[in-house]
Amino acid sequence: MALPPQDERTLPAAVLQDVDRRPLEQVLAELQTLVDQHGHLIVVCSQAVPASVERRLHTVRALLETDRIALFRPPLPPLGIAVLARQLRQLASCDLSPGVLASAGRLLTHYIHAGALLGSVTRLDHVPVDLKAHARSWVPGSQFGVVAHPVPQLVRVGPEAALAGPEFGTWLLVAKGQLAPDWVTGTLAPSWHVQGLRETALPAESPHWWGTGRLTEFCAYLPDLSVLYQLVTSVRRSVCHWCGIDVIGDRCVFCSATPPVHDDDGGGTGHGHGPGRDRAPGHGRDPALGRPRERRALTG
Repeated sequence: MALPPQDERTLPAAVLQDVDRRPLEQVLAELQTLVDQHGHLIVVCSQAVPASVERRLHTVRALLETDRIALFRPPLPPLGIAVLARQLRQLASCDLSPGVLASAGRLLTHYIHAGALLGSVTRLDHVPVDLKAHARSWVPGSQFGVVAHPVPQLVRVGPEAALAGPEFGTWLLVAKGQLAPDWVTGTLAPSWHVQGLRETALPAESPHWWGTGRLTEFCAYLPDLSVLYQLVTSVRRSVCHWCGIDVIGDRCVFCSATPPVHDDDGGGTGHGHGPGRDRAPGHGRDPALGRPRERRALTG
């Protein structure tokens, strides 16, 4: 699911359709065209999609013999995946290198609060459900407020029901399914002190992920590009010792290499490209500034 642009700078998404069902040659040609046009690709994929989709994506990347395709499957519900993909599309308009942009996905995942209002939790597999909640699912009219990320929570909706929310200012995106969103918009949103509320269509994968079609999905997120950019550029950068690309975090998202281990005195088997050796904390400038910046596409 590709959400509409958050602002005029948000880049469009290239949506990959039926990756595991179309002929391999077609998918290969599509990915090769995108790489040729944009230089690097970040493929954001929900964990709710069939395993055959992930296998096909890995096969395509291997056949193309390229380390310019990053495959990212964050542990988020479908609406959270869509929000994260849009945040990366916002950041793609900034002076961030491909490796830093792709690494930003892991960082921004921590700032997303994703959940749903459910009419039943009998088939909910992604959040722990006790026997009492299972039994209450059979009571007509029962509803449950659930947060799947960042910390699993589950409450039966009632006068005292509450879910812990973000401790920073967010907007709330609501996707209505077969359940009225009244509790989300009238109770949850005020308790989370959201700064704004928007509605969107329910992702096609949501009923499968949540185990029921009787739901309304919601996601609290940071909408401002300036805040997202500040978060990403405040993190220490390093250079991948294998492919040489700038990254943040402990793993290169393009070649999957981890930093070499260095001794305290600076020795070891590395080549001086371990984490924290190339940038000072908070250094947010792209070393390639001043050169033509290659365009990037975000797929999801």
